[in-house]
Amino acid sequence: MSISQNLQKIRSFLDPFKTKLIAVSKTYPADIILEAYNSGQTDFGENKVQELMSKYEVLPKNIQWHLIGHLQSNKIKYIAPFIHLIHSVDSFKLLKEINKEAKKNNRIINCLLQIHIAQEETKFGFSEEELFITIQSEELKDMKNIQILGLMGMASNTENESQIKKEFQHIQQLFNQIKSSYQNDRIKMEELSIGMSSDYKLACESGSTMVRVGSAIFGSRNYL
Repeated sequence: MSISQNLQKIRSFLDPFKTKLIAVSKTYPADIILEAYNSGQTDFGENKVQELMSKYEVLPKNIQWHLIGHLQSNKIKYIAPFIHLIHSVDSFKLLKEINKEAKKNNRIINCLLQIHIAQEETKFGFSEEELFITIQSEELKDMKNIQILGLMGMASNTENESQIKKEFQHIQQLFNQIKSSYQNDRIKMEELSIGMSSDYKLACESGSTMVRVGSAIFGSRNYL
């Protein structure tokens, strides 16, 4: 199937859930992204700042770019002028740096807190304890140039659907807990970014508001 057909198929599944599709365009060239854009896709996710920058320069400026990969503090300045949403905020230190760069650009940058829900040790993210320390921090209240819009998580890389569901349901419970008890000027629980090409259907059933789908749209990646 074509990129346009893949997008149509995925959207038809997502629409009843009112879940937004983030097309993960990492490793795919600009002309492929443009094909998806011309089929009505305007939200794209990238893992690496350098690759995101090169695509931002040549692609339409009404694209909403999402940073979904691990973000280093010294790279924030490059995307601070235009980034739509940073999904992968995995430490309080990073949050402070984003706030600093956002202030320099006279912007409020929207962020999601990445929660470690998978069994693999390689996944980044806040622990549950770190999450609640962060959202209750007095220092956070003074960060006027960030807005925490929700949570992001990645399930374990497994074919065990019951385990994936359990992990998704856990982050959904955290999301709902924060939404009901901890919202303030800095924290507005609106987005739950869970689900990728292999498990986005399970994620939708667990309350996902955003899924990050790449290969199911664009085909297999060619990692160089």
